[in-house]
Amino acid sequence: MVWQVRLGRKFAVYLPREVVEKLGLREGDKFEVRIANGEIVLKPVPKLLKKRGIWAEVDLEDVERVGEELSEAGLS
Repeated sequence: MVWQVRLGRKFAVYLPREVVEKLGLREGDKFEVRIANGEIVLKPVPKLLKKRGIWAEVDLEDVERVGEELSEAGLS
């Protein structure tokens, strides 16, 4: 399937919701960008740790919470 998108402010390209959902993309995901035969090619950078299924995504709040729990338990 082919979609048309528009180049927005600050050269932003907004992907159609269907593309984002089909590829499981999230805000902040990184892409490789290259030019091939006069075309722009966007390729999601693999999430290696997530692919292997051995790591979970965490954010700063998770890290701080675990640090506090360890401190309270006298383990840090």
